[in-house]
Amino acid sequence: MSDVDLADLDAFAAVARARSFRGAAALRGASASTLSEAVRRLEARLDVRLLNRTTRSVTPTEAGERLLTRLAPALGEVAGALEELGSLRAAGPSGTLRLNAPTVVARFILPPIALRFLQAYPGVRLEIIAQDEFIDVLAAGYDAGIRYDERLEKDMIALPIGPREQRFATVAAPAYLAAHGTPRHPQDLLEHACIRHRFLSGASPAWEFSKGNELLRVAPKGPLVTNSPEMHLAAVEAGLGISYLFEDMVAPQLASGALVEVLPEWSERFTGPRLYYHSRRHMPPALRAFIDFVRAGR
Repeated sequence: MSDVDLADLDAFAAVARARSFRGAAALRGASASTLSEAVRRLEARLDVRLLNRTTRSVTPTEAGERLLTRLAPALGEVAGALEELGSLRAAGPSGTLRLNAPTVVARFILPPIALRFLQAYPGVRLEIIAQDEFIDVLAAGYDAGIRYDERLEKDMIALPIGPREQRFATVAAPAYLAAHGTPRHPQDLLEHACIRHRFLSGASPAWEFSKGNELLRVAPKGPLVTNSPEMHLAAVEAGLGISYLFEDMVAPQLASGALVEVLPEWSERFTGPRLYYHSRRHMPPALRAFIDFVRAGR
């Protein structure tokens, strides 16, 4: 009987309790003919008469009475569950939202967005894991990921989050430049000590520069290679070499004069981060709320 429709069972119960198709229809805001068709369909599926019908009355048969007795508690549970779900929806999204984001995004872009989101949706618990390596975020158990210009699968959707454009800044401490001179061209960096970043995968991306139609990739060497932003900044501020970092990471140091930008005319600009997620129809309420929140630019 797995093909029996729950709506048909509910219609039968309503008519059996009201002892009338018209009475049940009035209570349910449906037509008597719709309820009559539902009961006929149910009787045909079960191959048993559930209601005795006359022009004056509608009464359950013995089989109908037995079914109604067993059915009432189950339908009550279903109704209660739906009411509870409706209450949760009325109270706003809830549950846990797990995001995976690059370190620089988690540190400089997500905090104000996440704080405003949590204030707007107190029922949501937000988990943000900072990770620079590319992973399959859905396979790893995350609801969504934030990345830069990743190649997305056809069933993924990308949504801009944070600044639409960012840039790298090549920086050094004034003391380093006073002692070693200021590079005038990206190729000059090959003659300087440079602080490099290396991902846990072992990759150490080249520094990219552009000016007009000219594009250059430089892989300088230096005294320190690290995946720690704190170590990176400390080494540059101490005058150990020149570095190539997200402008957001060094904005305070540039403003205070602790660091100086070099080769600004060669600064590489790039598209800002994007939130990407699976294009499934029924997504968790917390993720849907976050997507709508980001789209609204709040």
